[in-house]
Amino acid sequence: MERVILHSDMNNFYASVECMLNPELKAYPIAVCGDVEERHGIVLAKNYAAKATGVCTGEAIWQAKQKCPGLVCVLPHRKAYSEISKRVNAIYLDYTDLVDPFGIDESFLDVTGSMRLFAVTPKALADTIRERVKREIGITISGGVSFCRVFAKLGSDMKKPDAVTVIEKEKFKEKIWHLGVDALLGVGKSNAQKLRQYKIETIGDLACAPKEVLEKNFGKNGLWMWECANGLECST
Repeated sequence: MERVILHSDMNNFYASVECMLNPELKAYPIAVCGDVEERHGIVLAKNYAAKATGVCTGEAIWQAKQKCPGLVCVLPHRKAYSEISKRVNAIYLDYTDLVDPFGIDESFLDVTGSMRLFAVTPKALADTIRERVKREIGITISGGVSFCRVFAKLGSDMKKPDAVTVIEKEKFKEKIWHLGVDALLGVGKSNAQKLRQYKIETIGDLACAPKEVLEKNFGKNGLWMWECANGLECST
């Protein structure tokens, strides 16, 4: 039976929890900041309204406020983030015991064995989980469904918020090979920049690149990136 992997990403997690704790914040562009001292703190997270004005995670608060004068800055409630994360992962465990948290706001779920138990399609199961988290917790998630972890993660990034994207084994080339190579989990900006020196711009370019060239210039990581681009990644 083909593996079915679901990657679940809690949308704008810190900011979403802050809006859940204080619903009045939903009406404003907000940034969760490590320090509200305007010239010293940085943006840890932002909601979609703040993102639309160009506010970026990691930039100084004073820079963010230049882009968005009406930006509301709030301090992080880390205990609440941890509690919400545990509650969401508890929901995942109702559908599979193979839950692998990937940071506080993301998890991989191997639901291969769950398909027969629940007698639904992988997308239907992912949508059920997504709707349940929204109803019971009060935050939204985006899900990616595929036959390997890297493509499941890529799927959850392709459509946000509150959505599920399926990348099927038979259709992955047409769905993702046109995307930039840095969209792949583990490639990163540094490797992407180096890959572009070899005219490797897209995931498809990477998949079709000579393995010996990748191995020579990137070592084992080059072969791993090639395997990921071709849907051959098989991490457990």
